[in-house]
Amino acid sequence: MRSLNGQEIADFIKERQAHQVRGLIQAHHILPKLAIIHTNHTPIVNTYLKLKQKYGADIGVEVEVFSIDQSKALPLIKKLNADSTVHGIIVQLPIPDPDQTTEILDSVLPQKDVDGLHSRPILDAATPTAILWLLAGYNVELKNKQVLILGQGRLVGLPLARMLKNSGVQVTTADRSTKDISQKVREADVVISATGVAGLIKANMLKKDAVIVDAGVATDKNGFVGDVDPAVRQRQDITITPEKGGVGPLTVCALFDNVIRAAQAQKN
Repeated sequence: MRSLNGQEIADFIKERQAHQVRGLIQAHHILPKLAIIHTNHTPIVNTYLKLKQKYGADIGVEVEVFSIDQSKALPLIKKLNADSTVHGIIVQLPIPDPDQTTEILDSVLPQKDVDGLHSRPILDAATPTAILWLLAGYNVELKNKQVLILGQGRLVGLPLARMLKNSGVQVTTADRSTKDISQKVREADVVISATGVAGLIKANMLKKDAVIVDAGVATDKNGFVGDVDPAVRQRQDITITPEKGGVGPLTVCALFDNVIRAAQAQKN
């Protein structure tokens, strides 16, 4: 089994970003700042927040978390949009009332939408960018391959499919409601899964020498798990992300790459 270790690539990107931030501060007196709107106090959301705060501190980006009721999100975003010292704004998803998700995300100025989740984004979405970095870092060729994306959520599946199609990659999409999902997986050379269904992908569903990127987040009795059944990693012929340290570290990198880009745009 070949492992797609995102942490190794993330370490190089992190070093480059710290250098970029120092350059912005020293040459232009711009301190990149990320504002995080936090409305959902669950263990997984709180874990994500801590990771972002630590990463920001490590590379010199200021991270401010606003823990508020969802009803206060829109006026706060309006204020942050107008604040020139804030370069990036993210709304930590999911929010308590998901029916308001699009309205809240679209209220963020596109140039400050560093998660890339606006209906008309300027910056690329963080997790799809992380997946593409990961595959490129391990020289996984996508053109002329059968690429399957499982999951059509706004965080991963939808933007990733758009980005790949725009670059000329042949993409098939499916989700948990798709009939014959096992057959679609068997036909794919590269499987990228982000359904949040624990153990969805079984070892006997994958073709020989398949590449699997598990970007799903689910919970079971063991805590946080992905879409791939543990037995899949017993196969020696496949290339796959590890249980931890695959897409996640690079997603945080991609988010802060967008914060730095937004700060550089202000300089320009």
